[in-house]
Amino acid sequence: MGRCPECQAWGTLAEVCASQIKVLRAGAVSRAALPVNQLDVAAGQARPTGVDELDRVLGGGLVPGSVVLLAGEPGVGKSTLLLEVAQRFAGPDSRALIVSGEESTSQIRLRAGRIGALSEHLFIAAETDLGALVAHVDAVKPRLLIVDSVQTIAHPDVDGAAGGVTQVRECAAALIKLAKERNIATVLVGHVTKDGSIAGPRILEHLVDVVLHFEGDRHATLRLLRAIKNRFGAADEVGCFELSERGILGISDPSGLFMSNRGEDVAGTCVTVAVEGRRPILVEVQALVAKSALPSPRRACSGLDNARVAMILAVLERRGRIGLGDQDVFTATVGGVRLAEPSADLAIALAVAGAHRDTALPTGAIAIGEVGLAGEVRRVTAIERRLAEAARLGFAAALVPPESGKPPRGIKTYEVANMREAMHVAGFLDLA
Repeated sequence: MGRCPECQAWGTLAEVCASQIKVLRAGAVSRAALPVNQLDVAAGQARPTGVDELDRVLGGGLVPGSVVLLAGEPGVGKSTLLLEVAQRFAGPDSRALIVSGEESTSQIRLRAGRIGALSEHLFIAAETDLGALVAHVDAVKPRLLIVDSVQTIAHPDVDGAAGGVTQVRECAAALIKLAKERNIATVLVGHVTKDGSIAGPRILEHLVDVVLHFEGDRHATLRLLRAIKNRFGAADEVGCFELSERGILGISDPSGLFMSNRGEDVAGTCVTVAVEGRRPILVEVQALVAKSALPSPRRACSGLDNARVAMILAVLERRGRIGLGDQDVFTATVGGVRLAEPSADLAIALAVAGAHRDTALPTGAIAIGEVGLAGEVRRVTAIERRLAEAARLGFAAALVPPESGKPPRGIKTYEVANMREAMHVAGFLDLA
């Protein structure tokens, strides 16, 4: 056949023979395999960064040769946090290098002066070329390398603009190889898409050792650092930070941020204990119920899941016999924290019931439990840890699901099996 059936051109077909499969031959090894009991453990020990909340999430600190991917929305404070980390990590025997592809060195210098990160062992460079980045590493010989961000670095031997899938994959692979060969703790800053996922190929998250998400509301000062993947520690830890004029400060006890400062009982409020990672945090839930002048009453939520609150309102109306069909219901959390776990169901229900009946729950009481569609109150995880945190902060009573175990010293528990029983106990709870 001399004519191509696709383009109808003559003389365009060429015979191609399938190449024979070559036998893979053994190559040279970089290091001989050793028995597991003869491997050096000290080489993999984590070094503290000086930022306690970050060390908590990382599992003790940064491991030499490890690669950490830190992602977050624009303006959340990623660069400020890493500048603080680099300043505390830098020392006479451990230089730190920040290579920024987004900001100039003068911009970073202004921020460093504002937060007091002016160490002579901290080096700053503004580069977008991978070859120039490696040259800075050769000159500085850092123990900590921060690349802000990996989407702005371009590989000279790879086609495509910086930030593309191919460029991000190849640059990340080269930086990971550099970190492993020279035993440099490396932090890569990553961009996020509109839906909150990390921009670039999914393989980027598989290549690195640790994946962290830095999140927070730009209208609030609270910032949460979550570990999504961690080869050196727990992958469910959460660090709490507060954004201020002096930079980003770690918060060892964040419960005070999520509770209102009031001296008297207020109807429509209830305190619960959420667990972020392994850390119990007391959060106050507020509700407001008012007569609606609209054909369809409004339902507004802030910091709570809309579908979850709608289900709780339906359970209250059907099982608790509280008429909410002609009422506007507004629910919110204090401090801008977002509650998504089911353990806050009972607190939401009691806050709405208290707002509807204008009855206040005593200040020293909390509520923990998941509410089912039949109105039953179900057990939740880590109930002992939640109650211990509430007792530590001075709460004297707790409404909990049945079979919650022996309470810690200083707090009395009231086991409630369903919503009607919970509302009855809440209405006659005596802390005296």
